[in-house]
Amino acid sequence: MKRTATAAAKINLALVIGEPGADGRHQVATVLQRIDLCDRVELEPASGLSIDGFRRDTLVRSALTALAATAGAETAWRVRLRKSIPVAAGLGGGSADAAAALMLANATLPAPLDEERLKELAATLGADVPFFLAPGPKLAEGAGERLSVLDLPQDYWVLIALPRGARKQATGDVYRRFDELGEGAGFADRRAALLNALASSRRPRDFAAFPPNDLAEAAGTASFAGDLRRLGAFRADVSGAGPAVYGLFQRREQALAAARRLRLRARVWVTAPVW
Repeated sequence: MKRTATAAAKINLALVIGEPGADGRHQVATVLQRIDLCDRVELEPASGLSIDGFRRDTLVRSALTALAATAGAETAWRVRLRKSIPVAAGLGGGSADAAAALMLANATLPAPLDEERLKELAATLGADVPFFLAPGPKLAEGAGERLSVLDLPQDYWVLIALPRGARKQATGDVYRRFDELGEGAGFADRRAALLNALASSRRPRDFAAFPPNDLAEAAGTASFAGDLRRLGAFRADVSGAGPAVYGLFQRREQALAAARRLRLRARVWVTAPVW
């Protein structure tokens, strides 16, 4: 029996990062919001494991291999990915696909993993994967594995811009550049500022008080966010480690007008938050 799921992209409404610890991992505080820019994941039982539709996939394969090993099952699924989320853009498409595949495959097991074990498994695959296992915006802390549910307003429009010619740097390289710039200092103060801004967020425009993405300069597309603000976005920033940039608009017409202005310089999508 074929099972299907929608895998929505995410944006980081804020991303605050500290200096690396002894284990090399950075402490983070980030606000994650799904948007209506989605891949489709189809899964069915098979005689072995195959991933069709996206030759560059590694994360879905790793997720299902890990699930089978944890559950003591065979890696016996066929998956088809129908991609719409830009690849390697900072929008979490690979993590969303992996989470969707995990949930679909887990439901086929004679003894499915419980929610907590599935979350623990997801955390071994990537910092964003656990977020995609359950609906709603969240605050992610620690190394991204500590999730707190947020009740954020959803009545705004999102313009995603992927600058033409921009190439995704490896996330590790972006973090190394971030460390070289010495921007992890003062993490506690920036985290506190983010938590204070979250506590007083009642309307979308309140997101303007969130601290900017700490990786924006290291990612190299921060100037594009300034262009979006000049085109009317009440908040604009790099998503994740880039290179995608988002702008938040009160009205769809504003977002569409900004998109038209940017089409020669970027691939653009006008979309909305989803729960």
